[in-house]
Amino acid sequence: MDARPLDDIKVLDLTNVLAGPYCSYHLMLLGAEVIKIERPGQGDLARNLGPDADLNRAGIGASFLAQNAGKKSVELDLKDPADRAVFEGMLSGADVLLENFRAGVLSRMGYDQERLDQINPRLVCCSISGFGQTGPMSDAPAYDQIIQGLSGMMSVTGTVDTAPLRVGFPVCDTTGGLSAALAVSAALLRRERTGQGSRLDVSMLETSLSAMGWAVSNYLVSGVPPEPMGDQNATAAPSGTFRTKDGPLNIAANQQRQFETLCRLVGAPELVTDPRFAEREGRKAHRDALNSALNEALSQRSAAEWEEVLTPAGVPAARVLTVPQALSQPQLRHRGFVTELRRPDGSGAALPVLGSGVLFDGEPFLPRTPPPLLGEHNYEREQLASRWSSTAAKEATGS
Repeated sequence: MDARPLDDIKVLDLTNVLAGPYCSYHLMLLGAEVIKIERPGQGDLARNLGPDADLNRAGIGASFLAQNAGKKSVELDLKDPADRAVFEGMLSGADVLLENFRAGVLSRMGYDQERLDQINPRLVCCSISGFGQTGPMSDAPAYDQIIQGLSGMMSVTGTVDTAPLRVGFPVCDTTGGLSAALAVSAALLRRERTGQGSRLDVSMLETSLSAMGWAVSNYLVSGVPPEPMGDQNATAAPSGTFRTKDGPLNIAANQQRQFETLCRLVGAPELVTDPRFAEREGRKAHRDALNSALNEALSQRSAAEWEEVLTPAGVPAARVLTVPQALSQPQLRHRGFVTELRRPDGSGAALPVLGSGVLFDGEPFLPRTPPPLLGEHNYEREQLASRWSSTAAKEATGS
């Protein structure tokens, strides 16, 4: 793909670990030029995180490699006057500044809103934090698990016997990063129309609650607090994970026609006429009895066999896969979701990285260059500052 939607957009990224880098990764996939500003000799904390100790020692931990392809790394000490001058040169020409410090830190570094406006009035400044820049919790430290607990997410994950449980990946960081990327894109569109910069304040607590959708809305509307239901869907039955001859199978027969087809295909047509299961609300009220009957019928075949029977008939059904199994699906290969890059340390092994899951005019968004080594682009710092600021000056004058 030669042209991308955010081509010529310049992003200064002061963020660490996941939520912020995940945001800038998606902006990069959309075409933005992203410069990671990293602390000299230390860099992004994620450089030392991941299951491979050798990569961690080399400063290219798997957690860093996952969402930093396609970016450049420049080391700057923002307490050093010379480095601050370079940073402000870049800032004067940047379109976006991303930061995920605790609330107020950027201002204490000398870059409050007034100073940012002086340097670049067209700047979109996006702050990502646990609780937002204002309010009684704004100064509190937060990681993904803290937000999972405070959002109520953990309280509805698992069963009555096992909850609260943490979701198996940093979902609050991820949601915060995606929400930030969406907000940045919208702010850039507004700036295109009005010439105005923006100050974006992203709260991971709020974006997580927003992403919880029905679980939160059902309580707000009905007053009934959600409860952990394991692998079952509170809004429909049969909808959840069922037992087959060799393993679990997800089935979501949420519509009447799907339920009737399911019962016919598993050899239990009598369930359709059973007064307990004839209608949607009855099936929900007698969920345990219905699930027991379906588990007995499904035990006659393997999960893969049932998937081949049910899916073509219009009943949503699929095996429960491991991550390696999920990544090996032909569907992902067909859409070009995973690409391979050279490793930043020059080793021979290829580095698999993920795209965005979006096809643009039929083509996937994928990174073009590997994640950077710490300070890999230090030699470009003055040139970057000069190029960015001169481009911004031309844009401001319309020349």
